[in-house]
Amino acid sequence: MHIGFITSHFPFHDAKSVGGIGTSIKNLSDELVALGHDVSVFVYGQEKDDKFIEGGITLVTIKNIKIKGLSWFLTRKKIQKIILKEQKISRIDVVETPDWEGISSFINLHCPVVIRLNGSDTYFCHLDNRPVKWINKFHEKRALAKANGHISVSQYTADVTNQLFHINKKFTIIPNGINTNSFNSNDTCKDAKTILYFGGIIRKKGVLEIPHYFNQVIEKIPDAHLVIIGQDMSDKLTGNASTFQMMQQLFSEEDGLNVKFLGSVPYQEIKKYIEKATLCIFPSYAEALPVSWIEAMAMGKPVVASNIGWATEVIDDGIDGFLVDPSQHSEFADKIIQLLQNEELQKELGIEARKKIERKFSMSIVAQQSLLFYKSLIN
Repeated sequence: MHIGFITSHFPFHDAKSVGGIGTSIKNLSDELVALGHDVSVFVYGQEKDDKFIEGGITLVTIKNIKIKGLSWFLTRKKIQKIILKEQKISRIDVVETPDWEGISSFINLHCPVVIRLNGSDTYFCHLDNRPVKWINKFHEKRALAKANGHISVSQYTADVTNQLFHINKKFTIIPNGINTNSFNSNDTCKDAKTILYFGGIIRKKGVLEIPHYFNQVIEKIPDAHLVIIGQDMSDKLTGNASTFQMMQQLFSEEDGLNVKFLGSVPYQEIKKYIEKATLCIFPSYAEALPVSWIEAMAMGKPVVASNIGWATEVIDDGIDGFLVDPSQHSEFADKIIQLLQNEELQKELGIEARKKIERKFSMSIVAQQSLLFYKSLIN
């Protein structure tokens, strides 16, 4: 089978930034190629038009057309033209697109089109309590209506999407997955009393809550350390150019000495930081089904995470991680302290977390589920 993906993010050699959607598509593409299928990824929003093969995957980069008022339409038609041209070279059986900004709203292809919910702009604006641009909501709803098949990475995201768009689509639930051979545990590299957050440095990820937790942790465990990894972004609510600067102001002066901000690091290097961590924290207010949680759990790390919506589809509270309301600073900090002070509990949650990932989020399982769905559409 030949599967195509349309995306604005993908971790190829020259990629400038990679979001969670790009990581998810890369994980799935690698597994599909390993299973003997052909994969072509069409990455729009790039600096130039190009085509090359990397890791067995055909990459087609697409530069957006910029004409005021017409960019959205002309770029979609350019993507359509490029895919149709590729279909003449090598038949593409099915094309998958994300729901974000409804990129497939005006794209017409000679094969079934699947939308996989990883969280639309409408969805994230709803979770973030901000207004959505009408044009984005229009494209996202139209793309959902046009699609031949619908997948969601979580039941929660499917339910909220149906509610927000006033539709009643049947979504097949196939979670994000990871290569469990690549992400595996090695406790020998662990640094003592190290808390790790990795992800976007943006309000919706709950990062502005992290200093409040850490200030309380340091009171009980003065030699605890916090490592923060991720791309610093502007804050839409205040207009501040740096969300990390806002975080810095919330750390007490002494506690800030135990905080290390590394900014963005190459995706291939994330594993070594997870490996060194004692535990990982994810106080997010807005996700669909976060790959970062799965990566940390696959490496046997205990996780303290947000208890909102999608969370129970990843973590069973108290069994393979802890789920806490991110706004409850003392409760969140207490779970971190509990883990830092109890190596046996660290190990117990980490073992169960690894088992959960192998059972439910292994890419070998997720790829087979996706293939069955694609085949059902083609047939």
